[in-house]
Amino acid sequence: MKPVPADHEAGEPADAHLVETRIASVEILKGRFLHAMRDTVGLPDGTQATREYVIHPGAVMIVAQCDDGSLVLERQYRYPVQSVMVEFPAGKLDPGEDSLACAQRELLEETGYTAREWARAGVLHPVISYSTEFIDIWFARGLTLGTRKLDAGEFLDVFTATPAELLAWCAGGQVTDAKTLTGALWLQNVLSGAWALDWQSASS
Repeated sequence: MKPVPADHEAGEPADAHLVETRIASVEILKGRFLHAMRDTVGLPDGTQATREYVIHPGAVMIVAQCDDGSLVLERQYRYPVQSVMVEFPAGKLDPGEDSLACAQRELLEETGYTAREWARAGVLHPVISYSTEFIDIWFARGLTLGTRKLDAGEFLDVFTATPAELLAWCAGGQVTDAKTLTGALWLQNVLSGAWALDWQSASS
């Protein structure tokens, strides 16, 4: 439930004083991956403004835990920030693809692992100021290692680390990827028992 302002009057939409309304929309770019738009919007005070944003198909991230408690992580060069980043496995949804199917596919393709059990933890919006992107957070356990199937042009290292090591890297600034920081927060609360997961078998 979203918090409602204390001065909200009954019958009045709680967010009416915040909502922006699209007046016009222009496509800026339609690339192989990025789809950028420029909208003219009406503001709550009656004035107008411009909003530029990227349309994204959505993605998944997998917090995969081995039987010994260690986590499956990746090191991958991210060109926009010109740096090798430590991340949880992740990938974008194909058109019409189910979220769990995508998570299972990405885990296998990038790391070679399959999992017996899966749990959807929630969703995050990594860049709400300029993108429609959402990332479904999945947990996986009961891992079996096979052969990974990287896409053409995809290069990454797969390794394992303990939750304590990951959290230390987050605290020390070695991990700065937003989705991985969110995954670490979720993991910490799951391990402490504060947040529960609803596990399901891979075949269900």
